[in-house]
Amino acid sequence: MLFSRNADNLRYPASLTKIMTLYLLFEDIEAGRMTLKSRIPVSKTAAGRSPSKLYLKPGQSISAEQAIYALVTKSANDVATALAEKLSGTERKFAKRMTRKAKALGMRRTVFMNASGLPNRRQKSTARDMAVLAVAMRRDFPQFYKYFSTQSFNWKGRKYGNHNKLLAKYSGTDGIKTGYINASGFNLVATVERNGVRLIGVVFGGKTSRSRDRHMMQILDNQFNRVKTITVRRAALAMPITLPVAPPERGDKLPESLPVSKTKIRPAAAPKKTEFIQLDIASAANLASDENPSWSVQIGNFAQRVNAHRAAIVARRTADDVLGMTPANLHLVTRGAIPLWRVRFNDLEEDQARAACAALFAAGRRCIAIAVPPTSRG
Repeated sequence: MLFSRNADNLRYPASLTKIMTLYLLFEDIEAGRMTLKSRIPVSKTAAGRSPSKLYLKPGQSISAEQAIYALVTKSANDVATALAEKLSGTERKFAKRMTRKAKALGMRRTVFMNASGLPNRRQKSTARDMAVLAVAMRRDFPQFYKYFSTQSFNWKGRKYGNHNKLLAKYSGTDGIKTGYINASGFNLVATVERNGVRLIGVVFGGKTSRSRDRHMMQILDNQFNRVKTITVRRAALAMPITLPVAPPERGDKLPESLPVSKTKIRPAAAPKKTEFIQLDIASAANLASDENPSWSVQIGNFAQRVNAHRAAIVARRTADDVLGMTPANLHLVTRGAIPLWRVRFNDLEEDQARAACAALFAAGRRCIAIAVPPTSRG
């Protein structure tokens, strides 16, 4: 985590909710229960949803792929309800599935009550949880992530533009979703990649869409500038390169972090902004080396060796696809005068390190992906 303010305050997610709606659609498509051509019928309940909507009529239908475009660009509430009914029978059952999936992904404070984000006092989330969902979406469904960069969608002769204006005006943006209801203010989850480094930003409670966008771009600019200081040039390749993707160890300074307020949101109140910026996965695309670096995954430093062993076991189970057969390396280091056991999994490919950190972070575990240049091996 690079920057946070009120990141764990409960807020109304508004149409950010549709990120989870799409996550579950992608899950069903991948499982073979749906295809992009599957037809989604429109019920009277779905057609009666409040705008933003496509104004579908009862008895009409829309394909799954058209539904994806409608949710990503127009943020159509009628489509969200129709999709929920298609996947789970009723929107209420679908909302329960959404909440179960949120908990499974590590979204610890999120409760969903509908598929659209329309007002419901019990539907809450946090900036941190929405960042976790954005990471999960890119990690689990890279083949579908392209839809989030769609800038317009044509339906029945009418063109609908994407509400996420960062796609057009902020270089490197490729997603993901905006949201707004009166009680939430203007929300945004943005993903941006530049020079091999990807940042995920979440802002809740903007006063206007423009001010929210400006605020997001300012925060992202600041954090991209900070990340540049970690980039290592050819002359300094004798040391491993590390980029954090989780909160620092105890005793480390968390830059620019502010205390979390526990004030509950009230619909009539003007919400405070909440923000969260993190690196998705550590990347070292700027390494000026003639050879590809080897990669390691570091999961923490521990005062007792037994705790280090336990953490290694948990990490191996959490990221079983990558770390299941990889031995953990325990190395005694010192921080100040304090001896600590450092746990790393070595000799990984870049994609393996990325995947392992994504899985660990989604489970709420610490992880640092480390690129080890050839000159520092052995």
